Amino acid sequence: MIEICALASGSNGNCYYIGNKEDAILVDAGINCKQILARMRFKGLNPSILRGIFITHEHNDHVCGARVLGKKLDIPVYMTKGTYKSLYITNQPVAVRFIQPDQPVMLIPFIIHPVLKNHDAKEPTSFRIEYQGINIGVFTDIGSACANVTSHLKVCHALFLETNYDEKMLWEGPYPHHLKQRVASDVGHLSNSQAVNLLSEHAGPDLKWVLLSHLSGENNTPQIAFDAMKHFQERFNLIVTSRREPTEVITLQI
Repeated sequence: MIEICALASGSNGNCYYIGNKEDAILVDAGINCKQILARMRFKGLNPSILRGIFITHEHNDHVCGARVLGKKLDIPVYMTKGTYKSLYITNQPVAVRFIQPDQPVMLIPFIIHPVLKNHDAKEPTSFRIEYQGINIGVFTDIGSACANVTSHLKVCHALFLETNYDEKMLWEGPYPHHLKQRVASDVGHLSNSQAVNLLSEHAGPDLKWVLLSHLSGENNTPQIAFDAMKHFQERFNLIVTSRREPTEVITLQI
């Protein structure tokens, strides 16, 4: 049995919980330490069992709380060297552990698989977390889904999948043109329609939960993201994550 929860998900902050009753990890810590701990306790999740924080890349909405949280709980923060070197010094964690893309990290009882991805950052990774035959993917900030991402996605039972923007809202919205181009580029973010195509072409037979994640506050809405995916309802359990509050805690078991 393993539990998962999006403590925060959106362009203003991201933090994903994966754990059992004795051990847990976070993927990203893009809200402050106080908020992370409060949201965990609100959902009945015990911060004292956290074993580590895994950072996908250096952008503030993924890392701003990692240094303080790691120090407070005396746990390591895992990231690539490229990510670490790109951090502001005030965000560099005290107890850093460097990881290599595509080299699994054994943090018993978990096996964490870093997955090199396309994003406008230095050596960014997604993660697949393996626990007793259950696989959870955290796949956000993906400009285009490369073979690394699709190969790991195929074996997932649950997936935090980026549905960052609605294409019409982006191109007709208030962003300056250069920022629109950046978001829609191959090193930007996944749109709702791109996420639909990714699931249609690469979701494996074991995938049961899809959490729509990292929604833009300006270029998407929860309803539009859900409507784009609702034809999958007979195949997957769909949950739209929130920028402001944690999702329900989902229990997975084989």
